[in-house]
Amino acid sequence: MPISKAEVKLKQDIKKVWEVVTDNKNYDWRSDIEKIEITGNNTFIEYTKDGFKTVFKITKFKPYSLYEFDMENENMSGHWIGEFMEDKQETTLILTEEVTAKKLIMKPFVKTYLKKQQNEYIKDLKNKLFD
Repeated sequence: MPISKAEVKLKQDIKKVWEVVTDNKNYDWRSDIEKIEITGNNTFIEYTKDGFKTVFKITKFKPYSLYEFDMENENMSGHWIGEFMEDKQETTLILTEEVTAKKLIMKPFVKTYLKKQQNEYIKDLKNKLFD
């Protein structure tokens, strides 16, 4: 099961970073997402710009510390972890994603795809926090 990890230091208050990352109603900053449909207290569906949907179930929600969810779509299943740490006026966000490809043809590309997705997410997050 491929794992991809990314770490970013943001000169921003941890509360602000937490609010942006965990607010599934305000997703306009995400360049890869068309819409998010909240389907329950701990579940939501993300739709990409080309209509591809992924179902998410929040498994841990510890404010200003830990945000985790399971995810699944027709191509993969996996787990996402966001760890939040604050030091003075800087927030460190560590993203860990573990995914299993459901289609054999996709397995060689999963790690590269995860890294690309994490980099795009971080870029979008920085744009939102510092625009």
